[in-house]
Amino acid sequence: MKRYRILAFDFDSRSHFLEPVQDHWEERVKDQHIANTKNVIDGLASQYGAHDLERKVNDFYDLKSKPFSISAFHNKFLEQIRSAFVSGGYYAALTGACALGERILNHMILMLRDYHKSSDLYKKVYRKDSFDYWPLPIEALESWGELLPDAAEKFRSLNGKRNHAIHFNPEVDQDDRELALDAIHLLQDIVSVQFSPFGAQPWTFSFMGEIYIKKDWENQPLIKHLFIPNSALVGPRHKLDSIIPKVVVNDSHEYEDRNVSDQEYIELRKQR
Repeated sequence: MKRYRILAFDFDSRSHFLEPVQDHWEERVKDQHIANTKNVIDGLASQYGAHDLERKVNDFYDLKSKPFSISAFHNKFLEQIRSAFVSGGYYAALTGACALGERILNHMILMLRDYHKSSDLYKKVYRKDSFDYWPLPIEALESWGELLPDAAEKFRSLNGKRNHAIHFNPEVDQDDRELALDAIHLLQDIVSVQFSPFGAQPWTFSFMGEIYIKKDWENQPLIKHLFIPNSALVGPRHKLDSIIPKVVVNDSHEYEDRNVSDQEYIELRKQR
């Protein structure tokens, strides 16, 4: 009867508070937004230093939000890439975004390939422990159903950015900020599409903002390795006693030993 509820994820939405005040907003909303903006700018000054703060704030705003993502092998490095960009290390951020894209592909191939030994593409990837030619792991992961089509297309676009940045092109000297921003946005789109607990992923269903893994997807390799470790197995009458500083789940109820559909689970959740 129980389902896995995704409870561990990462995000940073502070850039929303740097949006300009809109004339049509109510005065109280404007005042609150101005206060929030000041708090974010003060936080950025503390995080990145007060020197050249206006440029840093603008760079942070242009990065957009760090997308919602389950806790996995990319979170720490994505944060480092964003920090490099805000600090003015545009080329470091550019090459870092490209390297992290490659690292994500390698992680996924090495983690998931042995579940697809009957695939023709398995014969092309089972011997190697590292892949720097992106089309092969992208094709393999997509054909196995482990990489969503939108994420695969973003990876292909990022691969173009990677080749342009890594192989010598003189114009990179002048376009490093623009190129870095484009690469980071592509990387963040990949994370949002492939690793977000919120969205249109085929393996989740939601109820009142709560995100659960569909029963039929629980044994899929990607879900077993990445999503279930970020989830708690809970029944429809569970409660969260705490979220901060850590998640504490209260689920002491005795449940019937029977299978229910995802929709039935939602209906039981409504009755809690």
